[in-house]
Amino acid sequence: MKEVTGVIDHRILLNFRIDPEVMQRNLPPEFTPKLVKGYAIGGICQVSLSNMRAKGMPSLIGTNSHNAAHRIAVNTSRGDGVYVTRRDTNSWINTLSSGRLFPGAYSKASFEVTVSGDTYSVTVKDRDNNLIMSIEAEVVDELPEGSIFATTQEVSDFFLTGNIGWSAKEKGDEYDVIELQTNEWNMKPLLVKKSYSAYFSDESQFPEGTVKFDCGMIMKSLKHSWVTRKNLCELC
Repeated sequence: MKEVTGVIDHRILLNFRIDPEVMQRNLPPEFTPKLVKGYAIGGICQVSLSNMRAKGMPSLIGTNSHNAAHRIAVNTSRGDGVYVTRRDTNSWINTLSSGRLFPGAYSKASFEVTVSGDTYSVTVKDRDNNLIMSIEAEVVDELPEGSIFATTQEVSDFFLTGNIGWSAKEKGDEYDVIELQTNEWNMKPLLVKKSYSAYFSDESQFPEGTVKFDCGMIMKSLKHSWVTRKNLCELC
């Protein structure tokens, strides 16, 4: 078992509700969308990390990075989690080690992350300067009107079961599997002023009207670990 540990400075979740039949067409057959009130739930997890190092190593040698993962809440034969369609990072270490020393393939990207009090601005672009995702938001006390989630606690409980992530290996039919472990789990809503996702805006995969932004959430200052797990085929 491989394990890295450190601190989540912030973890932003941009959540979209999606037509479940459309979402199923964009998933491998081993996975089915996890539904809330008849909708599939997809989104982007943008996480800024500090003091990341192998478990047991001193924090002095830890590294910092900004990362983003596009993911879908799913059911499998062995429980719930998320299927990750792509990962991006500003870290060369993460890029070089991904899929080799640690699960999940990362693409190198540029991140502009600005935090001012409870206000967050994030822009992520690929190597060709194409916009991958962006958000401008601030922490608030209540979910936005129109969210399919009734309360902040309902959103938190939903994503608590999504701490295991699967992603396709670059070769073969197996999957990389990683689990987020933390002793704390405290989410707050975001008032999202602007947001964009190139993936969920792609009408070749998600025809017009099949995806709608639902809500934003944030977690801050969490000690945590990422732990390698068995691949899905071994679990079935």
